[in-house]
Amino acid sequence: MKQHELSSPRGARKTRKRVGRGDGSGNGSFSGRGMKGQNSRSGGGVRPGFEGGQLALIKGLPTMRGFTNRFRKEFSVVNLDSLSRFDVDSEVTIQAMLGKGLIRDAKVPVKILGRGEVAGPLTVEAHRFSDSARQKIEAAGGVVKEIAE
Repeated sequence: MKQHELSSPRGARKTRKRVGRGDGSGNGSFSGRGMKGQNSRSGGGVRPGFEGGQLALIKGLPTMRGFTNRFRKEFSVVNLDSLSRFDVDSEVTIQAMLGKGLIRDAKVPVKILGRGEVAGPLTVEAHRFSDSARQKIEAAGGVVKEIAE
């Protein structure tokens, strides 16, 4: 098969309807638009959602409140119970968490949350820590290292 032998499948290309080419063509005089009225005029018709002056459905539906913060920072979340994969007295870094499959992307900042318990002392490096996570790590004799973003 060569490039010049390629063709689109049958029915994929439809020729456009040429209207207003005389009554003999079957699409003459009113050109398939009926007689008079808004839709027969050039530029005629109503906007999407218009219901003839009745209150449009979209206007009757409740609106969402609030806003979306454009400056929001997304974090990869890791709970303390996930850190049980690491040996006691080991150093838990971003690369180590990536290696164990706790996070997917090393470029996204990491936040440690306090669900679960810590088995023993760990040195944990992350961008953010919840208060409960910080307290539990330090109570187990571990060290919390906060990385600047």
